[in-house]
Amino acid sequence: MYVVVGLGNPGKQYENTRHNVGFNVIDILAKEYDISVTKIKHKALIGEGRIGSEKVLLVKPQTYMNLSGESIREVVNFYKISNEEIIVIYDDISLEVGRIRIREKGSHGGHNGIKSIIANLGTDVFPRVKIGVGAPKGNLVSHVLGKFSDEEVEILRESIKASSDATSIIISNNTKEAMNKLNGFNAGKEK
Repeated sequence: MYVVVGLGNPGKQYENTRHNVGFNVIDILAKEYDISVTKIKHKALIGEGRIGSEKVLLVKPQTYMNLSGESIREVVNFYKISNEEIIVIYDDISLEVGRIRIREKGSHGGHNGIKSIIANLGTDVFPRVKIGVGAPKGNLVSHVLGKFSDEEVEILRESIKASSDATSIIISNNTKEAMNKLNGFNAGKEK
């Protein structure tokens, strides 16, 4: 069983902000694989279903970004999931809008949601899909809680779809396969 976690903040005021691209990918996966992500459990909205032949749990933590690890720890403890079966999808300010990067492990890179997950799981070894949201031109908090421009929204649609595809590849094959196929993806441009 895979646990696919999209990071974001709950609440209408955070919808479609840079910090909530992880939630957006969960929404795409839920629609594509007909999984209802409406059950409230483990401080998260969750939905169970299948991607290919694999059972999956789609998770949108409702703890706010900086405490995401609390929700994930509860899910992992309840379902007895290994770290390699947790896929975390989140925003990355070091990547331009339109780019995605897939990793098997790594540091938090200053991302408070990932910092919380690493602290709660006691490891940085779990697959992740990072979605570029661009570097801030001013205040970091205003940037990540801000909305995308109309031009960026078009580009973002493609990178969110590619992130959904990458997640499906990780589940059906493995992380390396997803890295080979989609690392360096840049909103429809060649690698």
